[in-house]
Amino acid sequence: MSRKTLLNSKDIEIILHRLACQLIENHNDFSDTVLIGLQPRGSFLANRLADLLKNHYNIKDLKLGLLDITFYRDDFRRREAPLAATSTEIDFLIEDKKVVIIDDVLFSGRSIRAALTAIQSYGRPENIELLVLIDRRFSRHLPIQPDYRGRQVDAINEERVLVSWKETNKKDAVYIEQT
Repeated sequence: MSRKTLLNSKDIEIILHRLACQLIENHNDFSDTVLIGLQPRGSFLANRLADLLKNHYNIKDLKLGLLDITFYRDDFRRREAPLAATSTEIDFLIEDKKVVIIDDVLFSGRSIRAALTAIQSYGRPENIELLVLIDRRFSRHLPIQPDYRGRQVDAINEERVLVSWKETNKKDAVYIEQT
């Protein structure tokens, strides 16, 4: 099994600032916008972006939620071991808000489809956008495309994209692993 570094911590920092600036361009003061990170891996990216927007770009009253999609997935009964759910933390209304769903890697599109279904439990947004750190563009099972992407990767199906966050792995990096 070989592993190649796609992004190092400096690359990720630059991408995070670019994504934050793109969000500001499209949402201004975020008064009608909420960020929703997908549990578990999208939550790290969502928290980082929210921190940048608040502390570096002075966005006030930014609303950030975390969404668990475990039981909305179309494959949750197909696995050998039972899935462990995480918690959903959305303490605001999304009715008529602009929602930005945030995840680390867009692969088949199934997680995003599950998120679109799950988000309906919290109201009807005005619109929904998708932000991902890594877009694996040649692996879609569903017609889902990101509005904001950190990096587009042309990985074949036998390759895995692994995102490492300093919060869990003591290092920010993105790897492509050959299985």
